[in-house]
Amino acid sequence: MKQVYRSRTAFALGWVWLAFVAFNVYDLTARYNGKPSLVAGAVLGALTALVYLVALRPATVVTEDGLLARNPLRTTFLPWKLIKDVTVGHTIGVHYGEDDEVLRLWTPMSTARERARAQRRAVPRPQRGRGRFQTEPVLSKAEQAAQEAFAGKTHADWVGQQITERAESAKTRVQQAEAAPARATWAIDSVVVLVVAVVLVIAAFLIN
Repeated sequence: MKQVYRSRTAFALGWVWLAFVAFNVYDLTARYNGKPSLVAGAVLGALTALVYLVALRPATVVTEDGLLARNPLRTTFLPWKLIKDVTVGHTIGVHYGEDDEVLRLWTPMSTARERARAQRRAVPRPQRGRGRFQTEPVLSKAEQAAQEAFAGKTHADWVGQQITERAESAKTRVQQAEAAPARATWAIDSVVVLVVAVVLVIAAFLIN
């Protein structure tokens, strides 16, 4: 089963920006006034390219065959058998291959504030109220299990744990099979977006 992990906040803001750009492109087209409209369009194009690279494209995809990392300019696929270790700091680092190379995942990241909140969640809260009446809500077994699983962990920690478990599970199933090599390619979609942005900027300067 394929699972996709990304920054939900960045992804949502990215789509909000696209809606804003769509409205402004319509307005610029309807009220075209020459050079100023071209410059405004070029600025929107450049900013949209940046938003696409850092907010919309990055994703960490867990598949049956391996880990797919979509970073802003590169796409890397690691078969599970190649993964040796996973470390989590500000970003998730995936150690793989005979040379112990490290793939840094663009998303999800862990901020200092998020890690501080996770550490506060790990500290048990004192029970309020005594006697017959409880002032704290009673959690179901599923809610308690989820709370324990995330106690002291950020989203990046949890994703790193999922990658580690999938890699270990896959290794036990394919011990006899030869590991496929890692594959890293340039992101064609990112290159196209950057080229379009550059063309818009050049056109805004050249066209009077």
